[in-house]
Parts: sequence; C-alpha cells; structure tokens
Amino acid sequence: MSEALHLKTAEEIAIMREAGRIVAVAHQEMRRAVRPGVTTKELDTLVETIIRDHGAIPAFLGYPKPNSPNYPASICASINNQLVHGIPSARVLKEGDIISIDIGTVYRGYVGDSAWTYAVGEIKPQVQRLLDVTEQALYAGIRASVLPHTIRDVALAVQTYVDKHGYSVAREYTGHGVGKVMHEKGLEVPNWWPRRAQERGWTNHHLQVGMTYAIEPMVIAGRAELRELADQWTVVTRDGSLCAHFEHTIAITADEPMILTLP
Repeated sequence: MSEALHLKTAEEIAIMREAGRIVAVAHQEMRRAVRPGVTTKELDTLVETIIRDHGAIPAFLGYPKPNSPNYPASICASINNQLVHGIPSARVLKEGDIISIDIGTVYRGYVGDSAWTYAVGEIKPQVQRLLDVTEQALYAGIRASVLPHTIRDVALAVQTYVDKHGYSVAREYTGHGVGKVMHEKGLEVPNWWPRRAQERGWTNHHLQVGMTYAIEPMVIAGRAELRELADQWTVVTRDGSLCAHFEHTIAITADEPMILTLP
C-alpha cells in the first residue's frame, strides 16, 4: 500500500478520533453562536480559540494553494450561494441566511475535518429542505462505506439521494483521504461517479479496514456550475442559487464505519 493510501492502525485512529472530537466541540459552539448580527470573523476567532484551548492547531490557517495566497483563517465560512472556502470577514449574518462552516484541526499530527450548514434565525421551508437533503446525503454516503464496497459505491449513494430530491451535486469538488495531512493524495471521494472517472484522476478503490476519509456532499439548489471569486478561494454558484455542505471524517472498520468527527 502506498503512503498516499496509508491504512491507519487502531492507535492512529484513536488520535484522529480525538482530533475529530475537537472539531465537533467547535461545531457545538457554532450551533449556539450562529445568529443574526454576528460576523463571520467573530465566528472564526471563536473557533480558533476553542481549537487551541484543546491542544490542537487550526488545519486551515495558512493552508497552501498553488498560485494563490495561503488560506488566511481558521474556518471556511460560506454564506448562501457560496459553496466552499468562504473567507471570514466583517460580513454580518442576517436573518434567513444559511452558512456552511468548515472546521479542521491538527492534533498530535493527525487531522480532523467536518463541515455543517447552519440556519441563521428562521429560514424558509424550501431552504430547510435543501439542508435536510444535503445532511441525509452525507449519511447515505456513510452507510455505503462498508466492506466490500468501493469508493464508487459511496459516490453513487450520495448522488442517487441528491438526484432523487431534485438537486445538483458539485462536480469539481470531492471528499478526500484524511490522515497526517488534510488531503491525502490518491484518495478522492466524489459525490457522483462519471463513466470516465479515471480521466479525472479518481481511482475506484476497494474499501479496506483502516482507510480514513471525509465524505462531504456539496449540494446546489440550481445548476451545478461554479466560479471562483477574485480572492482566489471563495467558490460560488454561477446562477446565484443556494447551496449546502455537510461533512464527516470516517474510518472504515470490519463492521460499520466509525464517524470520527462526533463529540
């Protein structure tokens, strides 16, 4: 097995479980803190404090990207039609907004990674439906993460659930292997599976005990067409439609998958 597909030992998974627990604690605080009138920078500061108070460091802060500035914050805070990688700022959340908050930690050399989309105050029923479908698509992918399935089975479980409810999945962005680095090379976990997946660099790995990866449905109410903003990080829907993002990091076991990013 190559280093990129390193199968984790029980000891490594225990450390990743603690990294994930810290992420979950931060998300618990986000559930309380997300409200009209708060800024995304205030949320970022709060999460960084929680991560460091638990003996971890923010995985996103300073994260490199080719030909772009390093990521400048501890969370990704993506509002309404922002799909992923929204940079925290002085922007104030308003009643009826939705915000995807992606949080990553590094604890004792291992990464925890989870994202959740939150309602800001009261939201419309159709917006709540988007959040509910995206969250359930995540759990569909988790349920499919069992032996003797493959990555394709996981991807199709997410895609089938989203398609059934009339939404689109983001096709340019995928889940990923997680371990000593945020994105382990050679292990992509897409939210759909095209006929020519190999041309995209995706490998249909058979699941094995000790694999650890993030499943993260990114679901769009409108068309699955995206663009990147001038900050070279924030990704938005081209048609301005709302989108949601839910993510857990899991470990493959001989039985049911272990969700590592729970409290």
